[in-house]
Amino acid sequence: MSQLLRQSVVASLFLALAAFGYGQTQDSGAAVLSSSTTAAAVPAAPPGSTASSGPSEARVGIGVKGSLLGGGVEVAARVTHRTNVRAGFDMFSYSRGFNKDSIAYDGQLAFKAVEGHFDIFPFAGKFHVSPGVLAYIGNPITANAAVPGGQSFSLGGTTYYSQIGTPVTGSGNIKFNQVSPMATFGWGNLVPRKNGHFSVPVELGAAFQGSPKATLNLAGNVCTGPGGVGCSPVAGNATVQSHILSEQTKLNNSLSFFKIYPIISVGFGYSF
Repeated sequence: MSQLLRQSVVASLFLALAAFGYGQTQDSGAAVLSSSTTAAAVPAAPPGSTASSGPSEARVGIGVKGSLLGGGVEVAARVTHRTNVRAGFDMFSYSRGFNKDSIAYDGQLAFKAVEGHFDIFPFAGKFHVSPGVLAYIGNPITANAAVPGGQSFSLGGTTYYSQIGTPVTGSGNIKFNQVSPMATFGWGNLVPRKNGHFSVPVELGAAFQGSPKATLNLAGNVCTGPGGVGCSPVAGNATVQSHILSEQTKLNNSLSFFKIYPIISVGFGYSF
């Protein structure tokens, strides 16, 4: 009886060892199969491939552009995946002489402006909308005037004569709001989100600079008739001063449409 019991115990031990060995073999086979499947599902990277095949890592872009504000440069920096901050400087200069009411003017158009934008790319592509500000440096439009001595000219609908000894001279300028809000939209990104470093931004919009304000100043002596009749200094003649103000008001009225300045620009950029 005892011998039979011992034989049963030994047989049970052999069966347990066999079952354990079979389980280990199954687990090893499953692990090998899983490893093989994973290796087949993830092919090896081709020679020469690098992590740069993903999104661009560029953080800053610079560019040049031409616009209705003149030639300019700008720089942009990535803030988030869908936003940039951008700043630029524009400059444009043009001179022209002209005559109005027998007064010779030497006009100078000199735009010098600084721009700031917050670019929003709502679709994470090239299209963007950009609220911003425009700040002028100095007076954009200035002019100098001169009336040769003895020559007649018109002011406020009245004819005057420039005194020969102290002829009439003058100056004027047109000012806009020094800092104005602007809104633009366009295509292109100075800091591309995809592979590539070059971009061609196009932008349209407007700056809301308010109605321009003209200022006119005259100096010298004016006469009411030829040959030095009824001459007096411009600064002390109330009638002449009122006529200057009248001309200034007419000029401001004629410029009122200019309170919204159009923005159209095309540029070329590089990011790094």
